[in-house]
Amino acid sequence: MPPIINAQEISKAFGSSPLFQNVSFIVSEGDRIGLIGPNGSGKSTLLRMLAGEVDPDDGEIAFRKRVRVSYVEQDSKFKAGATVRSVIEDALDRAAIAGSERASRLSESLGRAGFEDFAVDAAALSGGWQKRLAVVEALVQAPDILLLDEPTNHLDLAGIEWLETLLQQASFASVLVSHDRYFLENVATDMMELNRIYPDGALRVRGSYSTFLGKKEEFLHAQSRRHEALENLVHNEIEWLRRGAKARTRKSKARIDKANELMGELADLNNRTRTATAQIDFTASDRKTKRLVELEDVSYKIGDRTLFERLNFILAAGMRVGLVGPNGSGKTTLLRLLRGELAPSGGEIRRAEWLRIVYFDQSRVLDTNLTLRRALAPEGDSVIYQDRVIHVASWAARFLFTGEQLNQPVERLSGGERARVLIAQLMLQSADVLLLDEPTNDLDIATLEILEESLLEFRGSLVLVTHDRYMLDRVSTIVLGLDGQGGAESFADYSQWEEWQKERKQQYSAKSKSEKASAGESAVRKPSAAPAKRRLSYLEAREYATIEQRLAEAEKISRDKQAQLEDPAIATDAARLVAAQAELEAAQRDLEKLYDRWAELEEKGGWGGG
Repeated sequence: MPPIINAQEISKAFGSSPLFQNVSFIVSEGDRIGLIGPNGSGKSTLLRMLAGEVDPDDGEIAFRKRVRVSYVEQDSKFKAGATVRSVIEDALDRAAIAGSERASRLSESLGRAGFEDFAVDAAALSGGWQKRLAVVEALVQAPDILLLDEPTNHLDLAGIEWLETLLQQASFASVLVSHDRYFLENVATDMMELNRIYPDGALRVRGSYSTFLGKKEEFLHAQSRRHEALENLVHNEIEWLRRGAKARTRKSKARIDKANELMGELADLNNRTRTATAQIDFTASDRKTKRLVELEDVSYKIGDRTLFERLNFILAAGMRVGLVGPNGSGKTTLLRLLRGELAPSGGEIRRAEWLRIVYFDQSRVLDTNLTLRRALAPEGDSVIYQDRVIHVASWAARFLFTGEQLNQPVERLSGGERARVLIAQLMLQSADVLLLDEPTNDLDIATLEILEESLLEFRGSLVLVTHDRYMLDRVSTIVLGLDGQGGAESFADYSQWEEWQKERKQQYSAKSKSEKASAGESAVRKPSAAPAKRRLSYLEAREYATIEQRLAEAEKISRDKQAQLEDPAIATDAARLVAAQAELEAAQRDLEKLYDRWAELEEKGGWGGG
């Protein structure tokens, strides 16, 4: 069977600036191609070419006959008044899906994506649910190839895992522009990087993201050796020319031509391999206080809904907290509480005196009427960074901006470039605590790695909200998880949070089934009928006989852990404080499980009806 898409030597430029040149590749059945590259390399433009929305300046893109292509843009937009149901019905109309299939395809696709209310206004959905709807809109059209541009940007962690599973099980091919390294590792069968460092404008490797990194390293090592050998050859030829070689003979003339050819090749190689990296370095204060923010029995409600309740947490000096939870669980709200922008519904938040908190807002509001110069240096032609005066042109260069861009309006910058402007503004503020709400959106992988290094080196404390699981694992020293049902717990790492979340889901599911079963029984039970007594099994009876003793022991452990946490010697040691808090919460979880089991055995044995 011929390939789904065959692109040959395609090029695209905006004005005099080329995005990519002479790039060739094919997309075949079953391919899941992860497309990466630096900001501005043309990834989104290439995806729009494959969607048929943009034509290449040169080259050709051939599509297999009757191929169906679905494209999901970075930002999903739905027309006013459209409901979840009408969005999918319109997609079914465009794909000319037969009437007999329509109802089942609509309900099955939306149900698998987690939608329950099909009549809700699509434009009123959160960013993550709009992204889910846009993916379903594409899927119901039964594509041969699905094009996704930064699909994880607005999804929460549960949404990302849903999308991963969907793509892993899909029969269609896909091309995925993403900077989420775990997502690429879990989904991609091929990796392709658009980058001018490659002779053909792109490097494609069969395999996962980690396989690609190994092959890229091999390529760069080989290119480095080639660079060194070429420099030696050119040096020798230049020395020969300087000795006054005569161009009278055919042999000498050929050697001069060859020398010019080598110098041209070296210049081309130098040009391709010349790369710049953003220089990100946050400014920490030298605060000596150990406890920066303390949350005691903190609750927050919106109307009748409780986001979290009785939350106890201490943010100590040097802690790097990863804050996780599903969309709508209250992550941004908690950041605003830490900042003092909101007051809790219950409990108390205590902050150290003169605490300097710097906040990176995920809404990323920039005045688009400003020039880049004024956005980077509002007060003049220089900034003060770490007690040094730096000219705005040098400051701009740290974030990969050219001098020509300084007078351009901010509105002409890409999403990744705007993110770099906001990080530049952030770096000028000295901080005891950094609160970062989704700082990774729109950043390329190279800039992400530099941001991670900077956060690891930051001497202050940090609370990080991000859907980038790789960054969470690498940066955070503790994870605070919100379950969206009012619960919150601390964990050593992201994997522990995942396990806890699965347990909670099972508990809620079991409780829901139990309530439904009870409601069903009461609906058909005669009023005079007495409940049938159930007996404990031999093992359950032995367990019940010892459970009070185990509860007493668990309560003592919990009290001991609480006393350790309040020990002044531990309270002034950040590492011991974090460990003590984690141990206390583990002891409290064990105690809670024992109480739940006791109640379960009481009810089953018939002693709980009282």
